[in-house]
Amino acid sequence: MTALLEVEDLKVAYGKIEAVKGISFSVEAGQIVTLIGTNGAGKTTTLRTLSGLLKPAAGRVLFDGKPLSGIPAHKIVALGLAHSPEGRHIFPRLTIAENLQLGAFLRSDKAGIEKDIQRAYDLFPILGERRKQAAGTLSGGEQQMLAMGRALMSQPKLLMLDEPSMGLSPIMMQKIMATIAELKSQGMTILLIEQNAQAALSLADHGHVMEIGKIVLSGTGQDLLHDESVRKAYLGED
Repeated sequence: MTALLEVEDLKVAYGKIEAVKGISFSVEAGQIVTLIGTNGAGKTTTLRTLSGLLKPAAGRVLFDGKPLSGIPAHKIVALGLAHSPEGRHIFPRLTIAENLQLGAFLRSDKAGIEKDIQRAYDLFPILGERRKQAAGTLSGGEQQMLAMGRALMSQPKLLMLDEPSMGLSPIMMQKIMATIAELKSQGMTILLIEQNAQAALSLADHGHVMEIGKIVLSGTGQDLLHDESVRKAYLGED
């Protein structure tokens, strides 16, 4: 069975500084795969490269069997690869509803768009209650919900989430993680970057530990959750 996403020996550089140093991994349809590691490990750079925002120095990325080399970011979205970025990057002056509509900018099926907006409201009821409110007035957690809802509006085959729980309260973080589990139960394939390694590995089918641009350890989410070196380095346990 061919993986939905295949990353082969990917290298990414900022000038002479190599941020990603030849990583390889895959994501099967219906799985959650997580990349964990400290700041500066190359995780966000990896996602930005997969979504076409950065150009790789070397390596190959296949999505749904097609190479992504040279394809612009908006066409990568059209292929079914959506990216909810670190820091959320919602449009603060636009309403919740308008932000969601912008997530469907490549679509013309009005009935389908309305159906998917309602799906976002079903996933995140607070967004439905405040749909006419300016997005910039939402809390951090509500903005994260909106960023995820907006990414889902493109009807992705694979959803990439970069630090969805960053800066959130423990209760809001639990809500976001529960939503990620709910999306998986609905068949969504997810590539997750998350500082909360315990939460990420608890959800993930497979995980990869990145350090200074390299993958240094891989395994199932449960194997990594119980790995002594991971527990010491990322779960704060002695």
